[in-house]
Amino acid sequence: MTTKTKTKAAVQLPLNQILDGDCIEVMNSLPENSVDLIFADPPYNLQLKGELHRPDNSKVDAVDNDWDQFDSFRVYDDFTRAWLKAARRVLKPNGAIWVIGSYHNVFRMGAELQNQGYWILNDVVWRKSNPMPNFRGKRFTNAHETLIWASKAEGAKYTFNYEALKALNEGVQMRSDWVIPICTGHERLKDENGDKAHPTQKPEALLHRVLVGCTNPGDVILDPFFGTGTTGAVAKMLGRDFIGIEREENYRKVAEKRISKIRKFDKEALTTTPSKRAEPRVPFGQLVERGMLRPGEMLVSPRGKTAKVRADGTLISDDVRGSIHQVGAALESAPSCNGWTYWHFKQDGKRVPIDVLRQQIRAEMN
Repeated sequence: MTTKTKTKAAVQLPLNQILDGDCIEVMNSLPENSVDLIFADPPYNLQLKGELHRPDNSKVDAVDNDWDQFDSFRVYDDFTRAWLKAARRVLKPNGAIWVIGSYHNVFRMGAELQNQGYWILNDVVWRKSNPMPNFRGKRFTNAHETLIWASKAEGAKYTFNYEALKALNEGVQMRSDWVIPICTGHERLKDENGDKAHPTQKPEALLHRVLVGCTNPGDVILDPFFGTGTTGAVAKMLGRDFIGIEREENYRKVAEKRISKIRKFDKEALTTTPSKRAEPRVPFGQLVERGMLRPGEMLVSPRGKTAKVRADGTLISDDVRGSIHQVGAALESAPSCNGWTYWHFKQDGKRVPIDVLRQQIRAEMN
């Protein structure tokens, strides 16, 4: 897609708006290859039979809305096929989609994602720390929902802010099981009668993690089942643009009111820890070319092994020659080695990792 075409598509997008209508029809009216991420929370097709009551005989406020009613699995599958096709059309080549569901529908969505050429990257278990109990006592308490994260196609260069998620998780690699409470208290939106505005409102913490991990400021997020606007609210806070589609007027009103009160974070607060893979590539030879390390200079490993820098940016240690990574791996009898952190040079009498020099060059590029 040319720059001119991209600009035209961006102008046509109804950014930061909630669109009224059928999600399939609305998505088909949007420009192709125009959104960076789709977060979809479609009807679960719960197939509830009759009312559900607590032990004290009070009625459970379950999901029994018309929009969650389908005559058969075949009808639901046809619906799933149609909206996923429309979603794939508007997704950029390197875009991605998140879908969320329960055991009632998530397996059907997963199969259809693969049928249409999406490439599944992860499934994530959202474990609810405060789930609704199983009142009938005939099954396990349903304490989780499943999210599927998929790129538009195999090999697509999707966004994944690994370092940002790791920082969000106190320096530990983010896992695929997320413990987050369901909406309660002040976060649970209420209607004019004081009842839940939406039966399946998702917590902002869930969307925060998805958007921080898989989008960047300025990206366009599409939510075809917008509901009361959790995706839009979090997108606005994080400096992302959103497009919401919602056919239920009551939900649109609640979402519009909610989002109007959201304050966007300032530019400094929106900055997240960059992914190391996204940083500019700096060949080791560039350090030699610029005189930051000289040919003949000795590098040393944490365990005292040494190698000499050569003029072509390779190292030599006894009879081992190669890149900083190859020589390090050979000396440690390891399948691989990160030479940037393995090798050190002496500066003011102290050992300093050569990665410090690489970061100096990267700072000049910014």
